[in-house]
Amino acid sequence: MSLAETMGDPRAGRSPATTKLDIRNITKYYRSGGERLTVLEDFSLAVAELEFLVLLGPSGCGKSTLLRIIDGIETCDEGEIILDGKNVTNTTGAGRGMVFQSFELFPWRTVLDNVAFGLEVSGTSKAERHARAREYVNLVGLSAFEKSYPHELSGGMQQRVGIARALAIKPSVLLMDEPYGALDVQTRDLLQDELLEIWDRERKTVIFVTHSIEEALYLADRIVVMSPRPGRIEQIIDVPFARPRREAVKSTPEFLNLRREIWQGLKKGAQV
Repeated sequence: MSLAETMGDPRAGRSPATTKLDIRNITKYYRSGGERLTVLEDFSLAVAELEFLVLLGPSGCGKSTLLRIIDGIETCDEGEIILDGKNVTNTTGAGRGMVFQSFELFPWRTVLDNVAFGLEVSGTSKAERHARAREYVNLVGLSAFEKSYPHELSGGMQQRVGIARALAIKPSVLLMDEPYGALDVQTRDLLQDELLEIWDRERKTVIFVTHSIEEALYLADRIVVMSPRPGRIEQIIDVPFARPRREAVKSTPEFLNLRREIWQGLKKGAQV
């Protein structure tokens, strides 16, 4: 299957009943030395209920900025973010959970208390938040470490805590900003498989940012390939591999050919 055959319209087949998140005409710019630097320009995309969508593109194209705008921790200059039919533009709150590349754990809190943090902020009782935190600590395989502190954990374990913390608030959309970018290849591969199992169990809509073509192809239902800054949609690829996915798919001719074709497209806009 060629790259052209996998491309689709971002809104093709998305009826209002199945659209979870609607990103409408988002523009974001910064002021630098008196000049305006546009990071995202008129970016529109509909994300389906329970979809695993991956944003892929060169450094500086606005992938992480878009994710932070969806989460509400960064504002946009134009456009709207519609979640479950409600306008959540430039606001934080329920419905979105973020997993960061740099873990962002509180070093003075145990694993259990890190996972329970979002629930504590929302006013959930101590008994209820600890019970739910234990549920998600167990989900990511860290029940034996709930009293440990971040410095006592490996990088992969710390990222599991970050995932558990994001899931504990029961978001309808899970936002993941290069969550495995700082990890070694072996740990990264293991956590990709764990994430697919968690996604299948929890049934969340996921938007995942990565620089890795292989990671995008392995995880995604659709891949949105972004242009160099200002970030726009360059291609949308419907990933053709059946689920559940196993690591063996990465060595198939179809996977390798598609990875090569995507890389050829990205190279045109790459800057060193």
